[in-house]
Amino acid sequence: MSQTYIVVDQAKDWSAFLPSDRVITFTQYLNLATKSQGRTRIINLCKSSKYLSDGYYCSLLAESRGHHVMPSVRALNDISKKTLYEMQVAQLLPALAQKLGTPETPTELSFHCVFGKSTQPEMKEFARKMFEAFACPVLEVKLKFRKTWQVSDLQITSHKNLNDEEETLFAESLEAFSTKVWNKSRALRTAKFDLAMLVNPDEAMPPSDAQALKKFVQAGKQLGIQVDMIGPKDIMRLPEYDGLFIRETTNIDHHTYRFAKKAEAAGLVVMDDPQSIMRCTNKVYLADLFNTHKVPCPKTRIVHKGEKDVEKALEAVINYPMVVKIPDGAFSKGVIKAENRAALTESLNTLFKKSSLLLVQEYLYTEFDWRIGVLNNKPIFACRYYMVKNHWQIYQHSETKSQSGGFDTLPTFEVPRRVLQAAIAATKPIGDGLYGVDVKEINGRGYVIEVNDNPSIDRGVEDKYLGDELYMHIMSEFLRRMQLKRSDTLS
Repeated sequence: MSQTYIVVDQAKDWSAFLPSDRVITFTQYLNLATKSQGRTRIINLCKSSKYLSDGYYCSLLAESRGHHVMPSVRALNDISKKTLYEMQVAQLLPALAQKLGTPETPTELSFHCVFGKSTQPEMKEFARKMFEAFACPVLEVKLKFRKTWQVSDLQITSHKNLNDEEETLFAESLEAFSTKVWNKSRALRTAKFDLAMLVNPDEAMPPSDAQALKKFVQAGKQLGIQVDMIGPKDIMRLPEYDGLFIRETTNIDHHTYRFAKKAEAAGLVVMDDPQSIMRCTNKVYLADLFNTHKVPCPKTRIVHKGEKDVEKALEAVINYPMVVKIPDGAFSKGVIKAENRAALTESLNTLFKKSSLLLVQEYLYTEFDWRIGVLNNKPIFACRYYMVKNHWQIYQHSETKSQSGGFDTLPTFEVPRRVLQAAIAATKPIGDGLYGVDVKEINGRGYVIEVNDNPSIDRGVEDKYLGDELYMHIMSEFLRRMQLKRSDTLS
């Protein structure tokens, strides 16, 4: 279980807020036992963050003790020199400039970024992004307009410098960020570990439906894991947790990958981990990986946008129909079946607009695809996903709706041995996370189509055979890994 301490210079610095035994002085933090059960978070509110000040040493000691501290020493150092922060800030300015407009005369303004929030509506999105780049309780940002908007100064400042409205925002934000550190009911929680489950209510085709998410929460509770659902804007809450479970469709150029990277850097147990996301979400990488490790799969060629006579080269090794894919498609999107030369040329021209590399595979007809759920390189569930009626894929998308075919869920011991072998062979060079391996079975052999790092687990589908045991199995693996991580930290 995690705990949070708020470090101030003197006890009177907290007089404007609710009393809490979690608020300690820097001197008390110096004498705090360095070993503790669970994760320890430090919110450093010392007035000065200059090099070798109390505030600087607070963050430095926190990191040496394995505590998760805000601001980090890196943030302190970056903000101390304009040459270190201006490049990161410059990337955020175009979006802000659109909101601020173009003044007729040189203009200067300043505002406070309070836990990534601002009392000024036009600054809210900029404040959130600044918090992601430089996680600090309070930042003072000074802007100036001289032909273009620029950040003239960036400083970590004390919460004592806030006005009444900002002080209220500070108190509310701190309460939310630190999960109500002064709420006594928090101390009564019996959970041994805290797990964040990243979900996105706005996602059209999420990997788990609402009922399945509840089952994960219930399974965690039975195992002593407090599972909290977090959203895309909660990346700075990750240090509160022992683990991160991503239940949102992943991609490299996406916040899910940033969540995974940040969680891994903070020492959390992560599924799916950044390496798995990187390897699974790009079909070009998978194709090359399968070839290197002799994983059974359909005939596959990687083609480049600049290649000449690519159709002729493909026809020499793959028969029609061919399947053309963009590297990062999901749920059958970005996949076209070409029945002849004309269709192949059209497919390549269409998809090359999205990617400089494409995959072209031989088409293997089957009535269904096997989906083998694999965790820790062991099969945990098996489904047969059937093709949509009068369609060649398990998903069919139109402008207004998406359809999927039927399914069967079976115990893994009823799956043909070579299908299971193919699935395991595909996941071993990727990692030991949670994967969904799509396999076609032809004449008793298994051919791997792809490996999904964030497999669908919906109530009444993937869990139809195991029921609640499937969720317990996955949560138990989180528990095992978090216990190992904590044991390593304390040893």
